[in-house]
Amino acid sequence: MDFAYSDRVVALQQRVRDFMDGEVLPAEAVYRRQVEEAGDRFFHPPVMEDLKDKARAAGLWNLFLPDPEWGAGLSNLEYAPLAELMGRSLIGPESFNCSAPDTGNMEVLVQFGSRAQQERWLMPLLAGETRSCFSMTEPEVASSDATNIRSSIRRDGNEYVINGRKWWTTGAPRERCTISIFMGKTDPAAPPHKQQSMILVPLDTPGVEVLRTLSVFGYDEGEGHAEMRFTDVRVPAENLIQGEGDGFAIAQGRLGPGRIHHCMRLIGSSERALELMCRRVAEREAFGKRLSEQGVIQNWIAESRVEIEQARLLVLKAAWMMDTAGNKAARSEIAMIKILAPRMALRVLDRAIQAHGGAGVSQDTPLAQQYAYARTLRLADGPDEVHLMSLARQELRRQLAGAEPAPA
Repeated sequence: MDFAYSDRVVALQQRVRDFMDGEVLPAEAVYRRQVEEAGDRFFHPPVMEDLKDKARAAGLWNLFLPDPEWGAGLSNLEYAPLAELMGRSLIGPESFNCSAPDTGNMEVLVQFGSRAQQERWLMPLLAGETRSCFSMTEPEVASSDATNIRSSIRRDGNEYVINGRKWWTTGAPRERCTISIFMGKTDPAAPPHKQQSMILVPLDTPGVEVLRTLSVFGYDEGEGHAEMRFTDVRVPAENLIQGEGDGFAIAQGRLGPGRIHHCMRLIGSSERALELMCRRVAEREAFGKRLSEQGVIQNWIAESRVEIEQARLLVLKAAWMMDTAGNKAARSEIAMIKILAPRMALRVLDRAIQAHGGAGVSQDTPLAQQYAYARTLRLADGPDEVHLMSLARQELRRQLAGAEPAPA
């Protein structure tokens, strides 16, 4: 395994770092102010379009897509340090057109979409002109098992009729969100993993309703999550992605890169939290000496550095495995990093919050909102427990392959 960054990646790292420090981080306060002044928490602030225009002009655009026809042509390993830098701010990824759930939806359309679907829906997403959402999770079932999905996609002549209730549909409340990839069952009688299909549903189609928005610890995370109802929604048959029964396989292909992208960004979030903690404790005094001289604070700093480095190395290994052996062969590494990275980020963020005192839980630092975001990632794209179960099964198969049966 060679995790050394190529000259191209080193140059891109510096350019992304300069853009984050010079443009994105200073824009955070402007972003918040513009949203507050609009009186609509899902308002698309003009400063974001300014950032996107600058990133596009700088050639820092669609860096997540490995296919050079559509994106930058970077491997997962090459993209990892760039996504880490973007993760330092919650508005960072969108500035580069590299934010979820658009990244996963664009990857689905690149890999599985028809040429007509790509021209109508992918091109505006690649240009950053529109946003998208992914309607998979349902409030009435345990959605950690995707075979539980109850929503239906029924063929009726040249159309499909869609019925179902979804929630935690990230991005749906945003004013620029125009399209959802919807997952439902086309054949409940088929084998469990061939019952589901995916279909493109424009959000202005009759029968599509946003019932309410959902916050995370009081935050909207800049994206917003929606509970939605689809009632006799009719879309053309050509909106089906691939064929009937391919939905589960497409979901697995979509979630692998999405999971590791989240983990990459969490490394950056954790690095920023550690930097803020170090600055804070170096300038504050309590009980006659600086906080940075307190043994417990020094332990927090050292433990945070160790944990960040451990997580980064496992992210890089998972990315390398995906590049060299494929997503399926890397499923253990993807599961491991999806378990490890959010837990690590939460520990580092919690220490930084504690070091800041009351400021740590206020809007004066990014720490509280980053903590809320990191906590969601112990649930998003599969909860910890599902990944632990999957990892344990893989490990048991590996350890017991060819082993003699235990004596009675």
